[in-house]
This record gives sequence, structure tokens and C-alpha cells, in this order.
Amino acid sequence: MSDHYYSNKPTAAHDRKTWEAMLRGQTLRFVSDAGVFAKGGVDFGSRTLIEAMDIPEDAEVLDVGCGYGPIGLTAARLASRGHVMMIDVNSRAVELAKENAAANGVNNVTIAESDLFSAVGERQFDVVLTNPPIRAGKATVHAIFEGAYERLRSGGSLWVVIQKKQGAPSAKAKLESLFAQVEEVTKDKGYRIYKAVKA
Repeated sequence: MSDHYYSNKPTAAHDRKTWEAMLRGQTLRFVSDAGVFAKGGVDFGSRTLIEAMDIPEDAEVLDVGCGYGPIGLTAARLASRGHVMMIDVNSRAVELAKENAAANGVNNVTIAESDLFSAVGERQFDVVLTNPPIRAGKATVHAIFEGAYERLRSGGSLWVVIQKKQGAPSAKAKLESLFAQVEEVTKDKGYRIYKAVKA
């Protein structure tokens, strides 16, 4: 069976790359590798989400499917008095995210290998962020939305990036079935950013 970026233990031969990205006006240095999502640079969808997301300075944030860390580490910089938990099922991605947090001096993070929300427990958050693994299937994406809803405090928000042609309409319908308020914050090159607020 071939690897996916949502495989737990990628078997692809290592092919480490290092580069820098300017995100929210700050330069972050990343190491990535084969077997993880968007290994060659911050993908357009994640970048669109990063530029749109609203992260209060003291927020408790959860990044679901963190990959090597661009969304969560940017959020941690924005939540300078808060904390970000970053989770991914991909063990290689988790190790890269830890390495990238250390390399960028980002200390207000907890990074854990987690099948969906298994490592999160009953923790509650002000903000949940996700660039969901569309190729893992609709059931997985919807499970991320449901788990995010359960773990958000009242008034908390889930931020999602999704491509129109990869199921944005059904994703929005699912969000609207869970959340009191769902807003399309921005759209760019076929990507939609949804903000769903828990009543």
C-alpha cells in the first residue's frame, strides 16, 4: 500500500528540505520531508487560512492535522500569551513539527501524535484550526468538524480551509448542521475559508 500524508508511519525514503516562509509578517524556517503533506513549501490553502485566521493573544488553540507545523506555529506566534496544541496522525510530520517549533524558538506549543482527537482528551479550546485531509474521505473530515465542535468553548471558533471542487459545499452544510454561525471569510483561487462559531 502506498503512503499518504495521513499515513501513521510513512515508509517513503527521507528527502529532507529546509526553506523559509513569510507568514503573517514573520519569517519562519521549516524542515520538511517525504511522506508529509506539502513537503515542498507552505501550500496555498494553508497560506490562505494563515492569512485569514483570527487568533486572540491569549487564546488556547488546537491545530488538527498540523503537518510539519506552518499553521500551528504561526498561531503560536499570534497567541503570544496563549498556547497551541498541534496534532497529526503522521508520526513523521509530528517529529518535523517539534523540530520546527524548536528551530523557530516557539515554546508555547504542545505537539502530539494523535488519531483524530485521541491525544486531546477533554481539553477545551478557544480556536480550532484545520486544513483537513480531504483525501482521507468525507467521514474523516466530518469527524474533525464534530470533534472540534465538542472541544470548543462557547463562543469559540473553528477555522477551516477547503477547496470548492474538493467538497466545500458539503463541508459547509456539515458545519451549518453543527454550528450556530458559519461564515465564508474569504475565497481565493477556488479555496474557501470558513469560520464556524459555537453558540
